[in-house]
Amino acid sequence: MKKYFGYIRVSTARQGERGVSLQEQREAIARYAERNQLEITTWFEEQETAAKRGRPIFNQMLKLLRGEQAVGVIIHKIDRSARNLKDWADLGELIDQGIDVHFANEALDLQSRGGRLSADIQAVVAADYIRNLREETKKGVYGRLKQGLYPMPAPIGYLNTGTGKPKAVDPITAPLVKRAFELYATGRFTLQTLAKEMARCGLMTKKGNKLSANVVSRMLNNKFYTGIIALKKTPDKYIGLHQPIVSKALFNRAQSVPHGRTNQKVVKHEHLFRMLLTCKHCHHHLTAETQKGHVYYRCHTKQCPTTGIREELAEAEIVTKLRTLEFSREETARLGAELLQFKENWWGQRDAMIKEINLRLVQLEDRLTRVTDAYLDGLLEKETFEKRRAAMLESRSQMESRMAQLKKHGSSVPDELEKFLELAGNVYSVYKSGVYADKREVVESVTSNCFVSGKNLEIMLNTPFNEVATRFESLSGCPNKGMVRSWKELFPKLIEILHTVQVFPPSAEGDRRQLPQAA
Repeated sequence: MKKYFGYIRVSTARQGERGVSLQEQREAIARYAERNQLEITTWFEEQETAAKRGRPIFNQMLKLLRGEQAVGVIIHKIDRSARNLKDWADLGELIDQGIDVHFANEALDLQSRGGRLSADIQAVVAADYIRNLREETKKGVYGRLKQGLYPMPAPIGYLNTGTGKPKAVDPITAPLVKRAFELYATGRFTLQTLAKEMARCGLMTKKGNKLSANVVSRMLNNKFYTGIIALKKTPDKYIGLHQPIVSKALFNRAQSVPHGRTNQKVVKHEHLFRMLLTCKHCHHHLTAETQKGHVYYRCHTKQCPTTGIREELAEAEIVTKLRTLEFSREETARLGAELLQFKENWWGQRDAMIKEINLRLVQLEDRLTRVTDAYLDGLLEKETFEKRRAAMLESRSQMESRMAQLKKHGSSVPDELEKFLELAGNVYSVYKSGVYADKREVVESVTSNCFVSGKNLEIMLNTPFNEVATRFESLSGCPNKGMVRSWKELFPKLIEILHTVQVFPPSAEGDRRQLPQAA
């Protein structure tokens, strides 16, 4: 009897449970060998995907076949041997050299032209299947990301709640994660000493192991804890539906500490806008320098037209911007009256908003149906269909989320609106009366970007604060010389924005953007 190798493979251990297991493949190959009077001298067993090259056991088997350690190999099916064309080409070279290759589940004569062609076609189909599967998986992942869902396992501090649901805050480990950010932001801990401290506090990995310095570093750099989903393979960022554990200000403070250094760098000068001003042209942070008793923020990128700006001038621009949030006495009086009336009429307005969302959802479902029919009828290309469908699904997810907020936390919405308006109206006084740390936290919380071009500072406020700052413009965009015509026009829009960007999630214990109290 001729001596052969037997090769069996599954991609993962779970695949063996759901599909063709290693034992079933072995039995099928053994029956094939007995029926054809072939002797299997060595079994090669592997749990590795065939979509990528580099399978160690498969490569070892090919090497032994080239060394004529056996006359051939028996494999269960073609897709068990290779799902990438390079590995199939290597197998084809062995066939050309006279190595006898058999597939137990496919009656193919690889020594004939027709049999070889049939095998090549099946190998190409297997490779295309993997490519298509990879593309569909990517579409599913990015679809989840656009909905604000994290399609990977929950990081430390969060719990998995099932497919299609946002990660839930772990009541046990979440406070410890926040504590880790707070300790590291002090500048008194290295990654190694912080890992030891958190182990003492009881913060462990999902498997119950102590945190390593690398795990701590990844945790401190993970924007997921601030409510933002960011992946390494793409520069895109997505607003998550999960509840943040740390504030943006705390995250940035932790980022400003040099990671991994045993001897922490001593900051000699606490510059007010350090890491807060960005060059509009090269998007690098401006570096603070002290010259002749004044602090300058300069861009050090070569051939960049941005020269820099003096700290006093930058602060004056920021103060001017923050003053746009301050309410006059007349506004405060009118706002209080309209808020009171808004609270009295809230339940009727809530029902009207839910009815409007339901109507928009019905219209959206109708549009989805029509777009799908157009694609099936060949009137839309696949790429166009996928883009329109993804946009509609994202809109549907946002509307459903907003309606769920209104139904679940409807009683607290007027109070939340009042709380935000009070916060926005006090931003200027908090900044003016605050110390260094308070001023930085105001800028980090209220502004989204501070761009410097030449010697000019362009300040962009975060969305909910920007709506208040531009209240003297009517909803059509035309300027209104007097007071905003009606705060009632702005209330529904502010409510939608507040819940969309989660300025203060209703389930949170406090406002995650809570600013220091004015003196």
